[in-house]
Amino acid sequence: MTAKQDAPRLSDLMPWSVAPLRLGRSWVLAPDPATLRARWAALVDAEDAAARERLFRPSRARTLHSAVGQLPGQATPTERLHRASGPCPEPVRVAHGPFDQQWLLPDHRLIDGARPELWRVADARQLFVVEWGQVPQVPGPAVVCSTLLPDGRSPAGRPGRIRPLYRRPGGQEPNLAPGLLALLARRLDRPAGPADLLAWLAVSAQHSPDGCTVPLTAAPELWDRGVALGERLLWLGTRGACAPGAAGGSSGERPRMPGGRRPYVRSALPARGLPQDFGYDPEEEALLLGGGRISPVPRGAWDFHAGGVRVLEAWLAERTGAAAAGTEAPEAGSLAALRPANWPQEWTSELLELITVLALLDELRPECEELRERTTDGPQLTAGELRAAGILPAPVSAHRPASVLDHHEEGPEGQFALL
Repeated sequence: MTAKQDAPRLSDLMPWSVAPLRLGRSWVLAPDPATLRARWAALVDAEDAAARERLFRPSRARTLHSAVGQLPGQATPTERLHRASGPCPEPVRVAHGPFDQQWLLPDHRLIDGARPELWRVADARQLFVVEWGQVPQVPGPAVVCSTLLPDGRSPAGRPGRIRPLYRRPGGQEPNLAPGLLALLARRLDRPAGPADLLAWLAVSAQHSPDGCTVPLTAAPELWDRGVALGERLLWLGTRGACAPGAAGGSSGERPRMPGGRRPYVRSALPARGLPQDFGYDPEEEALLLGGGRISPVPRGAWDFHAGGVRVLEAWLAERTGAAAAGTEAPEAGSLAALRPANWPQEWTSELLELITVLALLDELRPECEELRERTTDGPQLTAGELRAAGILPAPVSAHRPASVLDHHEEGPEGQFALL
């Protein structure tokens, strides 16, 4: 009989992991790119050096005089910030927490800990697995996958670990314990690629006191069903960016609810200003946003938790005048206090899509739970078997980032660095 606790840990199966980004200053991230451009303009247009320093908010890792190279793949200036001028660095879309998508200034001079090793492998073929720390008595997935580079932020204050699926650009060298896929293929009597394993762990990963575990079924039919279900979860979680059967590929189709169940704006949001409050009417299945009203919003979408918080509530708190739980309003006159004066139309579209994604994910919850139960009760490829086969523990080199020798990056003050 297979012991449930003998399931391998995610940290064993995907050995290389990276800590969450450490921004150091909240103003480099925003829900819309126009806000970031306004903040940059305020910084470089400051009336004197003291004002620029006050706006920048120096830390031990970054000051206006820090000598810092470019982030990989980002064509940003490298002159020291105390004399920086010119246009704003082009904002990039990142995954913020479990299901939010925001914009970041990808300027290494502005970020305390940007994790360059992640930026080196971020491309159209890459997928990132973010492992969340368990929050007692709070439901939610153990992992969330993203095609966007994630910041790894945990709203509940329990930082996750970021695990790229591939160690090199172009979908090269899977970040998996060497020999794992070959052993899986033999036990299951069918091909098992990196995308298949990613889909499996998307549906089967579970919280445990020792870290996230990934029970591996040895039943071929159950594996096939789990991979297909995991592909659906990946497609939903990446908002259509990850096509079933082709990790890193895009189908072009975005998630939609069936006709009659699609959320719509029933009462318009305020034309001026940002909503100061929001709530949920369970009887009407309606999301109330200031004087606006969106429905139908299934209860499962409103109650969907990840990273220790209710996803929709956290998303709305970051965009409205309502402060998120445990946070303080930005200081008046700070760059973080610069925000849109009115609710952008793009946010409404993003909100409707997020509601759709959460509702569809919630509908799959019973099927996911049943698959986990059948995996627990059936034959498994255990951590003990992986150790006996010499696959675990993974070699020390598998826990480190790969060298990317053909990648040129501009160092401080225009010099080039060879990696």
